[in-house]
Amino acid sequence: MVRHGSGVKNHRMHEVKLSDGTITVSPLRLDDVEAHLEGEDDLLVRWLNGGPGTREGTEGYFRHCREQWDNAGPLRAFGIRTGADEVLAGTIDLRLAGEGLAPGQANVAYGLDPSWRGRGLATRAVLLASRYAASEGGTEAVIQVEPDNPASAAVAQRAGFTPGMPTYDKDGTRFDRYIRNIRNLHTAAG
Repeated sequence: MVRHGSGVKNHRMHEVKLSDGTITVSPLRLDDVEAHLEGEDDLLVRWLNGGPGTREGTEGYFRHCREQWDNAGPLRAFGIRTGADEVLAGTIDLRLAGEGLAPGQANVAYGLDPSWRGRGLATRAVLLASRYAASEGGTEAVIQVEPDNPASAAVAQRAGFTPGMPTYDKDGTRFDRYIRNIRNLHTAAG
């Protein structure tokens, strides 16, 4: 079940909390910085962050994420949380508009701290984020994965995404593209 705050489009940051009963995704907060930095490993640096995080850089990015929520920007950055204490296990970002995305497409990017991998949490987070994108008018969710990252490709496939045409970024890096129709996800249960 996906639980929202007010049910209004362009939710303010503090109103969005999505849960499937096992995990919760909610907007990143400044008090997540320490846990985020502690959970960073070589895989997160390589596949998601683009470089090792610093406190200053991470705080700046989390402030940017909050501004995006508050101003209804195209970025929706969530913390993936687990347990009654909602411990930060990773992050999942939606880009509701951007380079290489057609109208209605939402790019999904995710990463889990090493101690939380292999438990199906990323797949659950992708489904929750995709439902959120559908509730905001999205029609397709897109996951782009470098071919050397089979774990991320497996998450996409477990979440019901199918392979699409590969894309290449400006420096020639190939990304395998996975796509899922999300038009009816916001009405689906579980």
